[in-house]
Amino acid sequence: MKMRHVALHCERPENCDRFYKDLLGFKETGSKTVSADLMERIFGLSVCHMIRYYAVSGCDLEIFIGPRPAAESRGVAHLCIDVGKREPFLDKCRRFGVEILRIPKPDGTDLIFITDFDGNRFEIKGD
Repeated sequence: MKMRHVALHCERPENCDRFYKDLLGFKETGSKTVSADLMERIFGLSVCHMIRYYAVSGCDLEIFIGPRPAAESRGVAHLCIDVGKREPFLDKCRRFGVEILRIPKPDGTDLIFITDFDGNRFEIKGD
């Protein structure tokens, strides 16, 4: 089995570029528009959405851009990414105004999550 892509939601296109390109270093690989009719048939959302595609190192993202349904909740959904050196990356997150959640674990290490500008959560791994 091979994962082909991960789909996330973003309300504004500028949030996509700022988070996925400028902060995480993904390259935009394309885009398309999904009609309101097709969005309704697949997801129950009768609003047209743009999709932007991003990729880096074999990791492909499909970002749906449009209004978020009011009833949607975050739940436990998140992506886990290895950023190499964590502290320089977290410094960059602070400069971008990205929310950082640092949870101390009993073994003395931290569990770290960041949240993008649209509420998508990422677990951060690294040195």
